[in-house]
Amino acid sequence: METALRGLSSEACLVYLDDIIIGGRTFEEHLNKNRKVFQRLQKANLKLSSKKCRFFLKEVAYLGQVISAEGVKTDPEKIKAVVDWLHPERVHDLRGFLGLCTYYRRFVKNFSSIARPLHKLTEAKSNLNWTEKCEKSFNSLKQTLASPILT
Repeated sequence: METALRGLSSEACLVYLDDIIIGGRTFEEHLNKNRKVFQRLQKANLKLSSKKCRFFLKEVAYLGQVISAEGVKTDPEKIKAVVDWLHPERVHDLRGFLGLCTYYRRFVKNFSSIARPLHKLTEAKSNLNWTEKCEKSFNSLKQTLASPILT
């Protein structure tokens, strides 16, 4: 995909593995970009699966984010997983929570400062000694990510 669409990716589309997102500010611009991408795919002898194609959407969920004309925001389904996360009982569980939150770090101002108490608990010699700072950090991340976010 990268080879077939080289040079178009910044101009007309986003490519990740076998996913292509084609955007446009106007309907005509979108059609033109579609045509360019389709021509490149045809030239590379690549075929599209009609079952997987969606056209002319106002927004699309992509890699845990929702992309629209308004910008990029977190995917509500993924954020629900953060909000519903139970208090970690093991370091392994805490790492899972932090991993999911870290994926969305760009949406959280001062993420590293907020998450620091939780990251300290994942250090090699640390026990899972849940403190008030940890509770505040855990709840702050959940609350911040649950708020409507757009970038």
